[in-house]
This record gives sequence, C-alpha cells and structure tokens, in this order.
Amino acid sequence: MGKKALELSHISMRFNLSKEKTDTLKDYMIKAIRRQLKFNEFWALKDVSFSVEKGDRVGILGLNGAGKSTLLKVIAGVFKPTEGTVKKVGKVAPLIELGAGFENEYTGAENIFLNGALLGYSKEFIQEKYNEIIEFSELGEFIDVPVKNYSSGMRARLGFSIATTVSPEILILDEVLSVGDAKFRKKSEKKIMDMFDQGVTVLFVSHSLEQVRRLCNKAMILDHGKLVAYGDIEEVADQYEAMLDDCSDLSKLPAAARKELEQRRKQKKEAEKKAAEKKAAEQKAAQEGDK
Repeated sequence: MGKKALELSHISMRFNLSKEKTDTLKDYMIKAIRRQLKFNEFWALKDVSFSVEKGDRVGILGLNGAGKSTLLKVIAGVFKPTEGTVKKVGKVAPLIELGAGFENEYTGAENIFLNGALLGYSKEFIQEKYNEIIEFSELGEFIDVPVKNYSSGMRARLGFSIATTVSPEILILDEVLSVGDAKFRKKSEKKIMDMFDQGVTVLFVSHSLEQVRRLCNKAMILDHGKLVAYGDIEEVADQYEAMLDDCSDLSKLPAAARKELEQRRKQKKEAEKKAAEKKAAEQKAAQEGDK
C-alpha cells in the first residue's frame, strides 16, 4: 500500500430543487421570506467512499447525470458535501469549467492575474509565468481583448494555460482534454502527460472510455450518485463497456461514448460476418471433400 493522496468517507451531496415557478427574482425572494417555497430533494451523491494513492490516475466513468462532475467539485472544494468528509494531501489544481471564473469586461491579460489569484497563485508567481501562459494559450494579440469577445474555445485555452502553470500534487480534470482544436487538444494532452510523469495524482472525468483506458491505471463507475465499481482500469473499463452495450437508448449516452459504442458494435458485426463467412466456406469445402 502506497501513501494516500486523497480519502473520501461517506460523501453525500443533496440539492434542493425548487418546485415553485417564479417569474422574477423579486417574486422568488418574497416567497422565500414568507417560507412559501417548496423543494424537491435531489441527492447527486449517495454515501460515496474511496481512497486514492499518491501517483494513481483514476478515471471516473458514468452516464450523464451519474454525479461525476459533482464529485470532482466536492473534492476541489467548490461544493461542501451535505454529509461525509474529504481528506487531501498536497496542493489541488482543479481543471473544471475552464474560464468560468473570468470577468467578461476584463482583458485576457487581466484575467490571468484574476484567475491566478482565485487558484491561489501570488502576483509575483503569475508575473514570472505570464509569457509562458500566453504562449501556451496561443491567443497572441487577443490577450489584450476583453474576454467577452472570446469564443468558448479561446476561454477554455486560456483557463487551461493558467491552471496548468504549476505542478500540483492532485490534478482534477473534467473533460478538459476536449478543449480547442485538434492541434491544441494534442498539445494539452501532452502537457497533462508531462505532469503524469512527475508523479501527480489524477482524477479524470471523460466520456471517452478509450481515453480513460489510455491515460489511467485505475477507474471507478458512478451510477445515479452511487459508487458501483472501483479498481484496476481494465476490469472496471470492461464492466463499464458492458453497461454501455446493454444501453438500448443511445440518445441517453454522451456523444463521445455513443460514438465509441457505435464503432464497437460495427466492428463486432463485421467480425461476426467474417466468422460466419469463414465457417460457411469451411463447411462448403468439407462437403466438396466428401464427394
């Protein structure tokens, strides 16, 4: 057993979803003050417990609404769990909703310092890394343009460049390897792999099972907020693949998972067809040999 980098004990996360339809914030506040609002309880996570050893790369798998992103936000400290405890060893770098904390009226350059401060970096450190961040983001002269004029890809690239400017002990990734164009995705994956080589502990959410197999040594499956499997990557990935194969309504699957499943089903069908043709040819040859 190695040293633990992360330990979650009986984590549950409840959200109160309003049953009331209000047209304005004023109406909502009046009903809230009068205690007239009614809520439905929604448990995004239910009694989730696991530990991660230092240097492990854990893929988090599950269908839409399984609780994957909520789990990462609890670990990152964005959400305080309704129940349970989270113990972390070392600095955590959460790459979640890249660029979500940007101030739209500020330029990209100004947001480097703002976002860096939110991540706990000092002004001196950001100044030292400033040119490196701009170069990696590939924004060039657009760094002096207000981010309200940025595309979602440009925001994500800048957010990724800021968040990965240091090597943390624990790295939290939520679909961030799908940002930008193919060239930037390749570059961002290489940056993450370099961090892997430094022994960083990783929790990685991706809808691509192939990507999780390639990057992780362990995996877990969440289903309706519950942890249903956790262990060696191949064993858990095979279990998740079987879950996908049993899914009759492909529209419920994330796009990446749906594409991979359709490809596997196509390959399986082609393999079965070839096997059938081979068997038929062997039977025909055997019959002709008997004549």
